[in-house]
Amino acid sequence: MTDTAAVIDHYNAAFLERAPDKLVDLIAPDCVMEGTGPEPDGNRWTGYDECLAGWQGLASDPAIGFTVEHVDIDGDRAVIRWRITGTENYRA
Repeated sequence: MTDTAAVIDHYNAAFLERAPDKLVDLIAPDCVMEGTGPEPDGNRWTGYDECLAGWQGLASDPAIGFTVEHVDIDGDRAVIRWRITGTENYRA
């Protein structure tokens, strides 16, 4: 397994196992995460603290379900396609 694949496996495990503490060492200081909602124009988290709080909120929210649909790894880059499902109690 490559280093990139190991990081992706660890990252996915944080969500699939609802173990948000696994994210602490995986997020870069210059992290940027853009999502499609729930706001009309999506949401954006910038920097370690915002991204960690956002990802930990998602990973620990019992109203959200995660399914990994595809992982594509090319050297030190990776793309994960997830399906995220939620209930009306979704809070992130």
